[in-house]
Amino acid sequence: MQKIIDLIKEYTGTTSDGIAIAMMVVIALIIVFAAIGIGISIVLWVKYHHLNKTKNSCGLTGEQVARKILDANGLNKIKVKATGSFIWGNSYSHYFKKVRLRRFTYKKDSVTSLAMAAQKSSLAILDKEKDPLMKKRNVLIPLQFFGPLMFLPLIVAGVVIDLVIAAMNNKSPNFVFTFVAAGIGVLFYAISFALTIVVLKVETKAQEKSIEILKKDNLATAKEIEDIKSLYKVYNLEYINNMILAFLELVLRVLQIVAAAQGQSSKSSSN
Repeated sequence: MQKIIDLIKEYTGTTSDGIAIAMMVVIALIIVFAAIGIGISIVLWVKYHHLNKTKNSCGLTGEQVARKILDANGLNKIKVKATGSFIWGNSYSHYFKKVRLRRFTYKKDSVTSLAMAAQKSSLAILDKEKDPLMKKRNVLIPLQFFGPLMFLPLIVAGVVIDLVIAAMNNKSPNFVFTFVAAGIGVLFYAISFALTIVVLKVETKAQEKSIEILKKDNLATAKEIEDIKSLYKVYNLEYINNMILAFLELVLRVLQIVAAAQGQSSKSSSN
């Protein structure tokens, strides 16, 4: 155990056993929840594809279900498009006014198509109703994708600035800009994590609305409703697991910054 702690201290620059132990625990938790995430993803894949091979009782494709729900709620201008994109998948875009459905659900009259089309169309309805949570999601959603991606470029920019300043003054770099950039990167991570909570609440609200619509319009049998609820639950479990991983990554980033600051302070003291 002590060898691992010493290795972490050497690699990160921290002088504290406590910080090294905390980093070790967080890394272990990340590995555990990553493994759980793989298991959930497998269950979701199996359930998703099983229900996508099961014909729905209403005989409508994903495209037709989405169009029917949208038109019934005065959302004729919202487009329904097929997508093969790994990034977008089944989704609703406030900015492009589109419901996107994967190609293997778009033209298929399956239970999965029914579930995805109803849930994503329900997001459009929440948008029309100016749901408070939906409004927050629309404003912050770009940060969920780009926030975590900004961490490394910010660090690189900080290092470059510190090296340039040091070269101009013929001094060793103190990496002040690097630490500032890292702090801003962590802030982006924090915002992204906060957004995942908002998105989960919106998604579950749309799920509940979609179930109401499917029952009210007799688009699904009782058995199909239960299968759809089960599919939604696995989606939510995957999302919650991803939230936990995002939080652990945020904690790890903070610990890395603290460790680097300790290392830099130790070097300055020794000089």
